[in-house]
Amino acid sequence: MEILVSESAGVRYLHFSSDWIQGAMRVARPYALELDYTREMMAGLLLRPDPAWPRRALLIGLGAASLTKFLHRHRPESKLTVVEIEPAVVATARQHFKLPDEDPRFNIVIGDGADFVAGSKKKFDLIMVDGFDDKARTGMLDTAPFYANCSALLSDDGLLVTNLLSRSKSVLRSVERLATAFGGRALAFPSCDSGNTVAFAATGDSIDFRLSDLRATARVLKNETGLNLLPTIMRLEGWHACMGSRLVL
Repeated sequence: MEILVSESAGVRYLHFSSDWIQGAMRVARPYALELDYTREMMAGLLLRPDPAWPRRALLIGLGAASLTKFLHRHRPESKLTVVEIEPAVVATARQHFKLPDEDPRFNIVIGDGADFVAGSKKKFDLIMVDGFDDKARTGMLDTAPFYANCSALLSDDGLLVTNLLSRSKSVLRSVERLATAFGGRALAFPSCDSGNTVAFAATGDSIDFRLSDLRATARVLKNETGLNLLPTIMRLEGWHACMGSRLVL
């Protein structure tokens, strides 16, 4: 797999052997989330609004390190583990995308994400899955055994967030697999303009918020981190899963 880096209009892009964008960073704001689906994946911070959450996070798939850098900067008490199958992706993220150095609260594991969750004994509050090959295939990262293993690793206030990338296929079966693994506690947000669909699945404490409360939390998060999730909440208004202006998971 050839790893390519391009730059246009102040934005640096990561590609795997094609024009397909695997990650992006605005050079002037390297710790901001440039792509809309990465911002949507951070909506988990609205669903678990405790500022001390997540205590431990697992990120599968490094890419341009956008999600990693955001959590590293804005959740300084969180312990982060990143699993990336391709060592050259890590090297590229260090050289071109300002990947932070490893330290006691941040480590990188070179390996297969599905194998990692199958063998890990650690518990995580947050698992974020954004792993694709150069043909936008997820492999084992969108299977029933993988989701079941993720569910087993999550804590009592756990959340799985995954990018399903719906441009070429329906996400219905993926969401069904998620729901089976999580006892029905799974949903996919309406797809982003980019075609990505972000899905969430939860363990432990129930999630039940009025959209107005989520909007208030989003404003606080925007003030603290610069992350603007208000457009995401606007897209949830009138959505079939938010009837009564509530989001329940």
